[in-house]
Amino acid sequence: MTGHILAEPLHGSCMDDNAAIQINVGGFKKRLQSDTLSRFPETRLARLLQCRSKESILELCDDYDDTEKEFYFDRNPALFPYVLNFYNTGRLHVMAELCIFSFSQEIEYWGINEFFIDSCCSSAYHCRKMDQDREDWEDRSDEASTTSSFDDLLEFYNDASKFDKQIMGSVRRRMWLILDNPGYSVASRIISILSILVVIGSIATMCMNSMSEFSLLDSEGQPTEDPRFEIVEHFGIGWFTLELLARFVVAPNLLHFFNHPLNLIDLISILPFYLTLLINLVMESTPALANLGRVAQVLRLMRIFRILKLARHSTGLRSLGATLRNSYKEVGLLLLYLAVGVSFFSVMAYTVEKEDSDDLSTIPACWWWATVSMTTVGYGDVVPVSVAGKLTASACILAGILVVVLPITLIFNKFSLFYKRQKQLEIAMRSCDFDEGIKEVPSVNLRNYYAHKVKSLMASLSNMSRSSPSEHSLNESIH
Repeated sequence: MTGHILAEPLHGSCMDDNAAIQINVGGFKKRLQSDTLSRFPETRLARLLQCRSKESILELCDDYDDTEKEFYFDRNPALFPYVLNFYNTGRLHVMAELCIFSFSQEIEYWGINEFFIDSCCSSAYHCRKMDQDREDWEDRSDEASTTSSFDDLLEFYNDASKFDKQIMGSVRRRMWLILDNPGYSVASRIISILSILVVIGSIATMCMNSMSEFSLLDSEGQPTEDPRFEIVEHFGIGWFTLELLARFVVAPNLLHFFNHPLNLIDLISILPFYLTLLINLVMESTPALANLGRVAQVLRLMRIFRILKLARHSTGLRSLGATLRNSYKEVGLLLLYLAVGVSFFSVMAYTVEKEDSDDLSTIPACWWWATVSMTTVGYGDVVPVSVAGKLTASACILAGILVVVLPITLIFNKFSLFYKRQKQLEIAMRSCDFDEGIKEVPSVNLRNYYAHKVKSLMASLSNMSRSSPSEHSLNESIH
């Protein structure tokens, strides 16, 4: 009978209120009294009693046998006993082993409201559902991730497979793995440690060069750089340049080499040195362009960007970058909260302190005070002196704590997830073996990956069904 709809018209204008109806839920057959169903007129089975035609019946069930007077529903028969218990007792009970996601969809289909869940199960049900909603939100927020997913692992193997068609492909692939994957082998670990030491040495010499204890003067009394620092600087530039060129030569795709953020950081870390060298040569040949010396000073300060090179060797820094890239909504929300709070409390401080404090005599001056107070930095350079001003400052500090903490919690949860997935991705990459070419992708849990995609799809469909008009309203509009 399943899927077969009889063509004979229904007899009678309406079902007898004292009669029983026969239902079939996925093979589970049950005879229900009409007076039992009519106790809950908003439910799907009770609305069957009001149907006057076969078309209206088929709006509520999947099939109807006019001969046997049987209504067929293509639903999970294992969950229907919970629906029967609801009609008998008027309350819903949720067992611990049930999937909350499926149970919620099932009672929604039968038109049973969650308010009918008994008090003994209500608390646990809503807590589990909130946990499920939070996991769904985290899954949706991770869809834009480009650093730690199964797709990235496939992309990694796709890049590695490109060497098979190149000259000396196996050698270039091994060099690429050594240079781009710290921890892949002993050689890659040694290169990674050397790179870290060179970065730290370069930053240290730049900081020490700014100290008066290490400054030297030339014959004209002008400050000049210590030759020892110049040696360290030139060695660091040579190492960074060699490192970048080596990565470029063995890259699987030269055209897309600088699309990777870490490769751009490597370029930016050495570019100021060569631009400064070019400017000095121009200034020596053309004395009229002496103002270019200020540009050279600015470029020298850009050497601080070399600290970002540590991201190639640090899982935490890469996870932080991925978190900020995928948390622009939360960061924007944080800035919005701060902007509203700063604007409000700066006006409040100006109103109560303009006559008592010269430091808070204008609203723009109060902006600085409100920003420092809401971020709980508290420099102490500008403070209120009146009692009303101190109360305003206390409220500003308390509001700042709440404003900063709420979005930070969301960002931290994302960071934890990104860090965990980045570690898993690194382990998968380090376990790969290309000595005899690429034979297969490493073992990954395709079931979990597929389940994640299906769960996201089902959650989207569920949200669409909740936002659409109810079936009851649709049935009423038809009639």
